[in-house]
Amino acid sequence: MKSSTTIYILVGIIVILTVGLIGLLLYNNNQPSPIRGILPISEIAPMEPDSEKWATNYPNQYSTLLKTETNDERTAYAGSNPFDKLEEDPRLVTLFAGYGFSKEYNEDRGHLNSQNDVERTARVGEATPGTCYSCKSSDNPRLWAEMGMAEYDKTPFMELASEINHSIGCANCHDSENMQLIVTNPALDEALQAQGFNWRDFTRQEMRTVVCANCHVEYYFKGDGKYLTFPWEDGTTIEDIATYYAELQFKDWEHPQSGAPMIKMQHPEYELFTANSTHYNAGVACADCHMPYTRDGAAKFSTHDVKSPLLNSENACGQCHTDVSYVVDRVSTIQNQVSETMIATEDALLAAIGAIEAAAAASGTDAGLLEEARWLHREAQLRWDFIAAENSMGFHNPEEALRILAAATNMARQSELKAVQAAGTPDVIQPETN
Repeated sequence: MKSSTTIYILVGIIVILTVGLIGLLLYNNNQPSPIRGILPISEIAPMEPDSEKWATNYPNQYSTLLKTETNDERTAYAGSNPFDKLEEDPRLVTLFAGYGFSKEYNEDRGHLNSQNDVERTARVGEATPGTCYSCKSSDNPRLWAEMGMAEYDKTPFMELASEINHSIGCANCHDSENMQLIVTNPALDEALQAQGFNWRDFTRQEMRTVVCANCHVEYYFKGDGKYLTFPWEDGTTIEDIATYYAELQFKDWEHPQSGAPMIKMQHPEYELFTANSTHYNAGVACADCHMPYTRDGAAKFSTHDVKSPLLNSENACGQCHTDVSYVVDRVSTIQNQVSETMIATEDALLAAIGAIEAAAAASGTDAGLLEEARWLHREAQLRWDFIAAENSMGFHNPEEALRILAAATNMARQSELKAVQAAGTPDVIQPETN
C-alpha cells in the first residue's frame, strides 16, 4: 500500500515538472530576443548615416565621437594635427615624384573630418573615381546597398559628392538594430572570403579589431572601374602583398627619375598589427587602446574619441599596465628607433634613384641589369612605405616593422649596386648628403 502511494507521488511530480518545462519552453519561444544593454529610446533606421540620430540611444558614445572633429593634439610622430609631411621630411618629394603624394601629403585628422579632408586635398581632381570616398563617410553602407560597390566605385568623385553628406560615423561599424559590430565595406568582406573567413563567425573581441579593417588597410583600385580591392588573396604579410602585386603586374605610377613601376601603400594598420604582434597575440583589440572603456558616472562605455593612446595613456594603457609612465617611455624608445631606421631606408632609396637615373643616362648601359635595379627600387620602396604609411611609427608591431625596413634598405642598396653594374662604372653613385 505504502509502495503504491509512493509511485503515485513520483508520477505526479514528474507530470508537474514536465508540464512546467513545456510551459517554460513555450513562454521563452514567444518572447522577443534579449537586448544587450539598456532598452533603446528611439528606433534607428538601417544604415542611418546621421550619427546624431543614434545619439538619443547612445549619448556617451556620440558625445565622445564629436571630439574627433576638434581634437588637434599632436604626438611625436602623428596625432590629429594635419601637419605637412612633405615639409617635415623633404625626402618624400623625391620618393613620390610623379605621383599625387609629392604635391600634398598631410597627416590625417579625426574621424569627423574625413569627408572635408578628402574633398579639400590637392590630390583630388576631375579624373578621381568615387572609390576615394570609400573610407570617408557613413553614407557609404547605404550607397553600397543601393548602388552596388562596382557602380559606386566607377562613379566620378565629383558626381558622387552630392550623395556624400556625412563623415565617418556609427553606420560604418554598427548594425543599427542591435549595435553589433559588422563589416560594412564590401571590399573587406570579399578579402576575408578569399582567405576562407566569415566575419559573422568572429567573436565580439575579434570584431573590435576587424571593424577597423573597413578602412585601416592597404588597398588598390582594380581595373578601369577602379574597383576597391584588398591585396590579401595570398595573405596579409608584406611579402604576400608584394607577390600579389608582382603577379598582377600592377603599378600605381612610374617613377620619373628611376623609371620603376611603383606602388603607393595605404595605411596598413590592420595588416601590421595582426602579423603576430605582441599585443595581438595577447588578445588585445584595436578598440582596447584607441577606444578604451571609460565611465560617465555609473555608465561604462567605450569612448568614441578615437585617437592615439598616447593622448589618453592613463585609460588606454592603464587598462593592462600598472606603470603607465614606463609604458609611454617604452613607446617613445620604440618609435624613435623605427623612425631612425626608416630615415636610413629613405636615404638608401634616394641613393638608388640617383644611381638608376645616372645609369640610364650613361652610354652603353646594360638594359637587363638596369631593369633589375628598377624592380629592386620598386620592391624596396613598397616595403618602406608599408611602414611609413602605417600610423603607429612601427609600435603596432615593432619587430615586424624593423624587419621590413631592414629588408627594404638591403633591397635599395642592391638596386644601387645593380645600377653601378648596369653602367659599368661607380661614377653613377652620387655622394649622400644629410
